[in-house]
Amino acid sequence: MAEIINLRQARKGKKRAAKEDQAATNRAKFGRTKQEKKRDALVEAQKTKLLDGAKLDTSNDPEK
Repeated sequence: MAEIINLRQARKGKKRAAKEDQAATNRAKFGRTKQEKKRDALVEAQKTKLLDGAKLDTSNDPEK
């Protein structure tokens, strides 16, 4: 004989499994550690500082 299952429980179990799969996907896609975020912020700050230091000062431009 076949195993008797409660369809309501099976449907809820399937929904829970789908949510867990989605959560795992989101953790892989968006989840970053605090140190990764800190490192990225530091790299971005260094890039900004480098670019700002390379700008030419146009306030004393005699041609204008």
